[in-house]
Amino acid sequence: MLSGIKQEVVVGKDGKIEIKTSELAEGMVVEVIVLVKQDIFEANTKLSIQQDETEYLLSTKANRYHLMTAIQNIKTKANLVSFTPEEWDEKYNIRSLGI
Repeated sequence: MLSGIKQEVVVGKDGKIEIKTSELAEGMVVEVIVLVKQDIFEANTKLSIQQDETEYLLSTKANRYHLMTAIQNIKTKANLVSFTPEEWDEKYNIRSLGI
């Protein structure tokens, strides 16, 4: 039979979590599942305002430059690299990887 103990605790130094209860005897084997309150987790890890991938990739001047240059290269068909599937396979040997 399974029984449960629910406690709200604060994570200590180095991620240490302590559960104090008289229901657990020394040497008892237990399974621990940690559920993190999402709003608190996001606030603590500064993820409350999530960026989409494009916004993230455009967030620095260097990234913007590289992305805009790549887009321009595609539009003008300049500085593109092309190869056949066979050339790709020969160079990267994807068959031996089981892909």
